[in-house]
Amino acid sequence: MIHRSTPGGPRRRSVRKRPVGLGAFAAAALLVSAAVPGGGSAPTAPIVVDKVSFQSSPVAYDISIQQDVPIALADGTVLRADVYTPAVVGTAAAAPGPFPVLLNQTPYGKGVKQAELEYFVRRGYIAVAVDVRGTGSSAGTWSPFAPIEAQDGAALVNWASALPSADGNVGLYGDSYTGINQISTAAAVGPNSHLKAIFPVVAGNDLYRDLATMGGLPNAEFMPFWLLFTGLGNLTNPINSALNAASPQDILDTLSVELQHIGGVATANLPILNGLMSGGAEAYDGSFWQQRRPADQLASVVANGVPAFMVGGWFDLFQRGALMNYAGLQNAWAGRTVGAPMAAGQPVTDRYQLLMGPWYHDPRQDSSFDLSALQLRWYDHWLKGMDTGITGTSNPLHVKELGSSRWLDTQNYPFTGASPTRLYLAKGPSGTATASANDGLLTTTVPTTDTSDFITWTSSNSTCTRSTATWFGGFIPNPSCDDTNTARESGPNSLVYTTPPMTDSTVIAGPIGVTIYASANTNDTQFVVTVTDVAPDGSSVPLSEGALAGTHRAIDAARSWYAPDGSFLMPYHPSTPASTSPVPTSQINRFDLEVFPVFASIAPGHRIRVVVTTADTPHLIPTIPQASDLLAGIYQVKQGPDSASSVTIPLAPSSAFGTACTSVCP
Repeated sequence: MIHRSTPGGPRRRSVRKRPVGLGAFAAAALLVSAAVPGGGSAPTAPIVVDKVSFQSSPVAYDISIQQDVPIALADGTVLRADVYTPAVVGTAAAAPGPFPVLLNQTPYGKGVKQAELEYFVRRGYIAVAVDVRGTGSSAGTWSPFAPIEAQDGAALVNWASALPSADGNVGLYGDSYTGINQISTAAAVGPNSHLKAIFPVVAGNDLYRDLATMGGLPNAEFMPFWLLFTGLGNLTNPINSALNAASPQDILDTLSVELQHIGGVATANLPILNGLMSGGAEAYDGSFWQQRRPADQLASVVANGVPAFMVGGWFDLFQRGALMNYAGLQNAWAGRTVGAPMAAGQPVTDRYQLLMGPWYHDPRQDSSFDLSALQLRWYDHWLKGMDTGITGTSNPLHVKELGSSRWLDTQNYPFTGASPTRLYLAKGPSGTATASANDGLLTTTVPTTDTSDFITWTSSNSTCTRSTATWFGGFIPNPSCDDTNTARESGPNSLVYTTPPMTDSTVIAGPIGVTIYASANTNDTQFVVTVTDVAPDGSSVPLSEGALAGTHRAIDAARSWYAPDGSFLMPYHPSTPASTSPVPTSQINRFDLEVFPVFASIAPGHRIRVVVTTADTPHLIPTIPQASDLLAGIYQVKQGPDSASSVTIPLAPSSAFGTACTSVCP
């Protein structure tokens, strides 16, 4: 049973409906929310881990909800929160407690995660959902991931810890945006705070490289939709509040909030979108994105003593970011540079774990995965001191191997056990891609003669591949296209290079670096590289991709990751205005691409393929200045001893990863 009330205070409000105008992530989440267990006092079934039974908190409470509770911040801004409190079963009376608190900070409307939060309230947690400043029913103006949200988060942790019936322990809850602000809040609270644990789900590490752009090319599929949709939500949510207002003063208050939200859309959403697509400041890795970089906050999370369990997806928007967050936290704990590759044999801790599964942006779409139960085990351990079996592991990196049924436990990213293998682009035919313009080879030896393959720039190509679903969060999947790349492997704007068949089961494990030597007749180039798994029947399953605008080709050597032979595993491009430069025409230039990480089994008889294209529709669209410099481009991709275009792929036998994941994996 759920009992609702509205708080007293400066204004009284009627019970509000769920806000309209939800953000993209939140709107999709509503469609896939799982049913919430009913009330009652029967305990949940024990969790069995490694044949040992551990108990998590049972269902024991009803729920009392206070809506639109005002929270005044130090600068006078008033945020609004819904507070969910355990109630005695069958009554509206508050259960005696005390209870730990789970805090969710969202820009999508605080009612969106109600069903998920009620799961924990029934099991003995107070839950608080807050509209971040400038969103929902909270005052202020919103700028995505603004640094002030971290300060707000630290203040909210202190406020939540002192709620009636709270025991002083606070955990953070949420996914995507609300996973990212868990990291920023944990970095801002300082040591010895009330914050005892976080659980970021599908959270980014470097928003410029993970989300806004790929290789300096704007993400035109997700970013415009997200910025416009969140802007619409920020405008409509206060209007919805006014329609449900209880008094004239409530109407005046909500109109004041509406004006503030309009200011946020005018100064944030629209300028960000305009700058990104027109080649303005937001199209580069300048101060805007640098101030919003979770990677730079990881050392503070560790210094503040806040443990984190993370969940990521191989097909997610943040597939790169999840693994970088894991490596960064482990590095910070071990006293190493946050952005460095983890070293073989370095110490690891179970305080920082990552579960990486076969998911798009919402792991809850996988009916075999009980995310709430996993979160409960983490919170029960760190906030209630229960032995739930979620710690004690020496292998805190848990990964699903694509192409097989295996879930595996390991320690390091990049993955220890995989040997970076350099494969060279060479003339064919391979006999496996007869519809391609070249049907080339991937070989372990450098071609002995200098040759070229021609490719033309195009503004678009087929949308029938997994990239389309990935960069819309997987919220509109297309099963007939998500597992095939063949539509992109023919025509004059596609080059295909394929290995011989694998003789043994082989694992691709980690980030992939691509080096293309090419000449062009234009002052910019656009390369998109997709790595696929080719079956004996000719089907080509996309595994991962990377892209680069030629003007962004400059390398930051200190922040790049390398294979033992000196080739790139993960090239790092500064992508600042000062580091970008026109591509010299009619001469051979070097372009180094980062292909996002993957962990996939290539079965015997299957092949690895690299597909080079000049578009990724609808994901990537060049800025206006880039487009003018790309028009009518013709590139010569070089092979040979003097210009050896290549791909460096970490490969390992299946036996290299033999530790089965049994404690936290589905």
